[in-house]
Amino acid sequence: MSQLTFGFIGLGLIGGSIAKAVRERIPLARIVAYDVEPAALALARQEGVADIAAQKIDGQFSRCDYIFLCAPVQKNDENLEAVKKVLSPDCVLTDVGSVKGGIHRAVERAGLSDRFIGGHPMAGSERTGYANAKAALLENAYYILTPSPLAPPEKVEAFQSLVASLGAIPLVLESGRHDYVTAAISHLPHVAASSLVNLIQEQDSKEGVMRMVAAGGFKDITRIASSSPVMWQQICLTNGENISNLLSGYIRQLTKFQSAIDRQDGEALYRLFDDARRYRDSFADVSSGPIKRSYRLSVDIADHAGALADIVTLLARENLSIKNIAISHNRESEDGVLQMEFYLEASLERAKELLLRAGYGVHSPA
Repeated sequence: MSQLTFGFIGLGLIGGSIAKAVRERIPLARIVAYDVEPAALALARQEGVADIAAQKIDGQFSRCDYIFLCAPVQKNDENLEAVKKVLSPDCVLTDVGSVKGGIHRAVERAGLSDRFIGGHPMAGSERTGYANAKAALLENAYYILTPSPLAPPEKVEAFQSLVASLGAIPLVLESGRHDYVTAAISHLPHVAASSLVNLIQEQDSKEGVMRMVAAGGFKDITRIASSSPVMWQQICLTNGENISNLLSGYIRQLTKFQSAIDRQDGEALYRLFDDARRYRDSFADVSSGPIKRSYRLSVDIADHAGALADIVTLLARENLSIKNIAISHNRESEDGVLQMEFYLEASLERAKELLLRAGYGVHSPA
């Protein structure tokens, strides 16, 4: 691959992670970056990720082969006007937003459709900002491309190759189709999880018994309700029609369960649960996807002094970072007393290997 120049408008978690992946995988690339946070630019320069830390969107971006719009969605429209003034005819313009309809319309209004290929790396973290960016964030994650109908096919193919070279898995979808798919498998689940948590809060006693015993399946299916309320507010406002349509379908599914329960129809209930089980079991067990996978395991430990310390010491000797650790008092839907969560899949697998070798009973969630 010949030397390429990349521009980043916004250098937060996603923009920073793509920039770091470019630096790692294409070391001779030239990177121009702009961000409203001077500290992010300074750190990118210090780490050798950015060659140029631009103070504004100016002519320094005119030699870019690719420009990534990585600012918050509401800022991209105004950034487009500045980018339009410096964008070269051969440059590919892309973004990283999780909703594509709005940016495609904004690009069309700006007259840049022939150079635009929308992008959505389906990866993320609860940690934000450039300081938490890492090249590995893209590895084996789907990276959806939504080319404008006017984008030259050869440019789309080249971008696909670039995405693959960064360790991600390119997948081309029409922008409307993308928004419907992500509404179903990402946006709706967040609405459902938050609704369920709100319901339990509403129904809980003053003593908080429900909150106290919440664990197992409840914590699994509501984990994503801990995400940023600002981000999900914006997603619901920008992809509202798709989410609302799918909510109607979800409500119909809930009504089927309610009706079968009210009728005491065992056969209907079995079918509903069995259909869900079989389809769920067909999912690929990979870490890519819009809802971040949790790298968790549970361990059988004896109830005696020092048992927990023994496990933590064992993992610490291997420099394995534990994200979260807890004792489960409600194990009706899971095995193991000690619940552990890791930041990386590799850490999870190494921990599992060490614990099994040491004779512990280890269980992984389905």
